[in-house]
Amino acid sequence: MGGFSIWHILIFAIILLLLFGGNRFSSMMGDVAKGLKSFKQGMADEDDEKVKRYEEQRRNDPPRQLPRDEVRPQEPIDVTPRAADPAAPPRDDEPRA
Repeated sequence: MGGFSIWHILIFAIILLLLFGGNRFSSMMGDVAKGLKSFKQGMADEDDEKVKRYEEQRRNDPPRQLPRDEVRPQEPIDVTPRAADPAAPPRDDEPRA
């Protein structure tokens, strides 16, 4: 009840072949293939036009000046060892006062 099985698809294909015949069905699939090919070619031509327009615009525009970043001095890193925190609780191996 959920979907088409392989048997449903095969029966449907046989009915289509009987209605349209092998020649007509084959020519219809050829037309579909030609349509897909022309669609892909049209998409590729559009992409080529976009690239050409971008390159032409890039040649005509003057080069952009990038903003200079301000140089900030870095703060020195403190590498001195720190003393233990006096308020920290004693560890298990230390005697308690």
